[in-house]
Amino acid sequence: MANEEKKNVVLIGGGIMSATLGALIKELEPSWNIKMFETLEAPALESSSPWNNAGTGHSALCELNYTPEDANGNVDITKAVNVNEKWQTSLQYWAHLVNSGQLKAPEKFIKKVPHLSYVEGKENVAFLKKRQELLKDHPLFEGMEFSSDKETLEQWMPLMMGGRESFDDIAATYIDKGTDVNFGELTKQLFDNLEEQGASLQYKHEVVDLKRIDDSKWEVQVKDLTTGRSEFHIADFVFIGAGGGSLPLLQKTKLPESKNIGGFPVSGLFLVCQDEEIVNQHEGKVYGKAKVGAPPMSVPHLDTRYIDGKKSLLFGPFAGFSPKFLKTGSYFDLIASVKPNNVFTMLASGAKEIPLTKYLISQLLLSDNDRIEELREFVPTAKKEDWDTIIAGQRVQVIKDTDKGKGTLMFGTETIVSEDGTVAALLGASPGASTSTDAMINVLKHSFKDSFEKWEVELKKMIPSYGKKLSDERDLYNVIDKEVREVLKIN
Repeated sequence: MANEEKKNVVLIGGGIMSATLGALIKELEPSWNIKMFETLEAPALESSSPWNNAGTGHSALCELNYTPEDANGNVDITKAVNVNEKWQTSLQYWAHLVNSGQLKAPEKFIKKVPHLSYVEGKENVAFLKKRQELLKDHPLFEGMEFSSDKETLEQWMPLMMGGRESFDDIAATYIDKGTDVNFGELTKQLFDNLEEQGASLQYKHEVVDLKRIDDSKWEVQVKDLTTGRSEFHIADFVFIGAGGGSLPLLQKTKLPESKNIGGFPVSGLFLVCQDEEIVNQHEGKVYGKAKVGAPPMSVPHLDTRYIDGKKSLLFGPFAGFSPKFLKTGSYFDLIASVKPNNVFTMLASGAKEIPLTKYLISQLLLSDNDRIEELREFVPTAKKEDWDTIIAGQRVQVIKDTDKGKGTLMFGTETIVSEDGTVAALLGASPGASTSTDAMINVLKHSFKDSFEKWEVELKKMIPSYGKKLSDERDLYNVIDKEVREVLKIN
């Protein structure tokens, strides 16, 4: 399969995206030279860390913001189906890696955990019922149940129903195909496998500059943070997968694709409970509905987590603001990202996003007691002494000019590839990690157009549904789903 030319690939960032892209390239082109540079001392310490994200295998089974309702009461499931299709791609790829011995012990990075949606109020209950009616017979969502019955809700969510004064106008949906994913463990396993296959992984190495040295190659300047020395590496292809640090590095390329793009950092907090007596009363990821005027990233959810063999509960997120683009970043990140080519995009966004600004200010003013009161809307019996506060990862929401106008704030994952395919960058936030395989295949497709057609033969072996829509092929989905769940031990 290998091309005659052995390309030099540089991956920037030690997270799930770089790990996934590296794994794909190494299998498609074993002779290519791969180098990964990460500023921190180990992989998956920023956004891919299990404590810096909710660990939800984003499959749209419970996330209500993927099924918007219009003014006429029509529910659109298009985005939910699209997200789930991408999730299926990740599951199939991970199963392939387990089968081929490249990933070990899937139970360490993925667990079967039911996904539930929970709502209060007549209008929201009506919305949830319409949503379930549209999804329950769809191949990817088959088996989704709806209930407003007290006994059923107590069975599904005993911790949340305990101590509840009224059961009027509340409802939930339940589906047992959901998962909890430790993306940190998955990332580590992927990088371990890459290193075994000859990739060079350099930690405590910061990429400080990117310069084009001819029509097709890049000079990557890297600072060894241990010695303080600078190194220079020549790359045929550079992937910028540095989470919140991707935008500043993309700007250093001076590519046309790097212009008129800004970033808005949002930090987050979660409440965490590790009291076994409380934790064992809840099994599921329960997503509510964002409050009126709040952004999609603010959807409250109570999550069962399995991290390093220990079960815990997380509730949140509570939004915060920091000008840093990474938890370990600089307070000057936001100001430094404003350039002459994106200043008007940033200003336009500021003018348009006044509701978001108000929301963030309201979140910043919350006290510990205020956060516990919000938790009690989910868990009426919650006690402050049982829950600790942890700071989650930084997320940089992309701001760009679109057909919706200048300075549009994008809630989601954005892939940017240069016209010549020599540089690609991954920006944005959720569903991110869950759709990493699809996103990285998309990077390969746009970056290596000459090679991609022959790679597709191999991709179809790795991902049986590649090139097809499982939504349209129920029988194929049932066969693949059964096999994948057995391999990943989530059946």
